[in-house]
Amino acid sequence: MKKAVVFAGSRGIGKGIADNLREQGYSVDALSSKDVDTSDINSVNSFLDFPESYDVVVLNTGGPPAMEFKNISKEDCDKYHNQLFYSFLLLLQKMKINDNAYVFLISSYNVKEPDPKLMLSNAYRLAFISVFKCLSKLFAERGISMINIAPGPVDTDRLRALSRDYDALAKKIPIGHISTPAELGRFVGSIVEKEIKYLTGVTINFDGGKSNYVL
Repeated sequence: MKKAVVFAGSRGIGKGIADNLREQGYSVDALSSKDVDTSDINSVNSFLDFPESYDVVVLNTGGPPAMEFKNISKEDCDKYHNQLFYSFLLLLQKMKINDNAYVFLISSYNVKEPDPKLMLSNAYRLAFISVFKCLSKLFAERGISMINIAPGPVDTDRLRALSRDYDALAKKIPIGHISTPAELGRFVGSIVEKEIKYLTGVTINFDGGKSNYVL
């Protein structure tokens, strides 16, 4: 049986992806932040002490709360550097990923259209995407596809915490609705199910047309 791991996979976007992979017959380790806290390098190393080999890896995590620039502290920087950057780098260095596997990064559409109140999220996610892009060329030698999914609004607890007016936000999305974790899960799952392998090192915007950038 093929095996997948989804970080932050117990709820929200991660759960949507994990559920779809299970429907396809994968054995899925859907890890909560209690299982692996990517802001805590000791927690990440503990996970790596018990090596498994995976056919699908989903690098997913929450992010910083909205905060004003003047309130960003060194502790905030250290925590979210680990959570959004270094922990993922460490995982890709040391995890056992099978040949012809898929590695998905779940980032945010804000990496291209930064939100002033999510500066740390914007910065550290973008930094890791640069690493991810470089690694996609190295991993391609083993037939591994690496795909960055950059979601716009998805109906999660985090979105509702960040949004002052959920209904007004929904009306601003050109496609006419806020996505669900299940919808995003079906999208990621379809790439795996259809064995689309010529897609790697790319960022795919999953935002219902909300963003304004061209590339």
